[in-house]
Amino acid sequence: MGIVMTESRYVAKDTQNAQRASAMEIPTARVGRRAPEFELPCTQGPGSTRRLGLSDYRDRWLMLVFYPRDFSLVCPTELTALSTHVEELRRQECDILGISTDSIESHERWIATLPSRGGLGEIHFPLGSDRDGAVARAYGVYLEPQHVALRGLFIIDPNGVLQYQAVHNLSVGRRTDEVIRVLTALQSGGMCPEDWCVGCGTIDPARTLTPGHMFSHYRIEAELGQGSFAAVFQAHDTILDRTVALKVLKAGSMESSPNVLAEARTAAALNHPNVCTIFAVDDSEGVPVIAMEYVDGQPLNVLLRGGALSLAQAANLGRQIALGMSAAHSQGIVHGDLKPANLLVSHSGVVKITDFGLSRRSALSQDREKTVEWSPVDDSKIAGTPAYMSPEQSRGEPVTPRSDVFSLGAVLYEMLTGRPAFTGENVLQVLDQIRNVAPNRYAAEVHEPFSDILRGSFVREAPSRILTMDRIAEILS
Repeated sequence: MGIVMTESRYVAKDTQNAQRASAMEIPTARVGRRAPEFELPCTQGPGSTRRLGLSDYRDRWLMLVFYPRDFSLVCPTELTALSTHVEELRRQECDILGISTDSIESHERWIATLPSRGGLGEIHFPLGSDRDGAVARAYGVYLEPQHVALRGLFIIDPNGVLQYQAVHNLSVGRRTDEVIRVLTALQSGGMCPEDWCVGCGTIDPARTLTPGHMFSHYRIEAELGQGSFAAVFQAHDTILDRTVALKVLKAGSMESSPNVLAEARTAAALNHPNVCTIFAVDDSEGVPVIAMEYVDGQPLNVLLRGGALSLAQAANLGRQIALGMSAAHSQGIVHGDLKPANLLVSHSGVVKITDFGLSRRSALSQDREKTVEWSPVDDSKIAGTPAYMSPEQSRGEPVTPRSDVFSLGAVLYEMLTGRPAFTGENVLQVLDQIRNVAPNRYAAEVHEPFSDILRGSFVREAPSRILTMDRIAEILS
């Protein structure tokens, strides 16, 4: 008898170890990572059984609700409350799926039983049967001794990434209005304070940060400028002990932040004396930020407020711009928004090109000095800064290195004359001038060798614009 008990104890212990080992192999849910995949038999009542998995909710938000047991006292209160908000959640492109370790048969009896008799009654979302607790283990809510799930709530975005998780003990039900508040806050794409409510505005860090604030490991020292889609601050990197320029995206730009960060990472591959170095691209604080080389100087557009530059100064700056752009083009990187505001000039006269491809994502504007993005009659998407666009950009066509050559021609003309090459009372007039540009007219207004550069850069059709950045740098040397 004793031997049998001892063997039984060992068998039980081996079984527990096997269960733990099996549980360790299951991917565990973590905010910011892809939610663990699953597929379960689900029902909304007798005769409605079907199998549903995470892939069935792709391209929509999913609210995954774990609960401990059918016919319990707390469960009907929260599931019924969620059920009454199903249509509201569907308008927010969010579905609900409830999961417990009970059987499909138990679920169906529970749904068929009136609430007055301890049942659930009609339910407007499916309930899944996780009999062996595998899904509950994957989401970290499984209680082994009781063979039930804790009250876990998981919100998964349309890309299958877990964005929110909360776990209650068995006796505390979830409050529906708080669940909806969290979902709406997540969908806002912004930063929501403690007292945030549906319909309230979000925090705009670009407007909130002031000198002295800490943001991640950066201490804000001064504001350098505000653009249409981001603010730039002088900041101190407390980890590497150096001064950086910190670009912080504004709240209205959050929707395009993945594109902005992807483009910044591409530009970070550039290493050239005339390209502003990108040190870090980070969104771990919930706000996309780009840490860049700090340039002690001023943008070229500020320098040009004093009027035209000397021929020698224009040649020096133009050559540096061309060299930096040549390095970018050699790596397949096109700027797309080359303009004086994106050219920093240090106090020692060194040019640093900034914002490779970043400004093309900014918000709608009719201001000539701001980047714009809109759809004209032909529905082509136009992106760039009107006064410095190439003809192909004005038609909504993709930018190429030749587009940057055209833009550099406009920058050189402005440095030499003190006025923009293309002006008008509205954007359409500016674009019309660009599309009908007369290279010889502009070349006649400047001295050699700039006249040759303008004739080559202001060619209307991109395929015929054979002048390169390398050649411009050579001409200005």
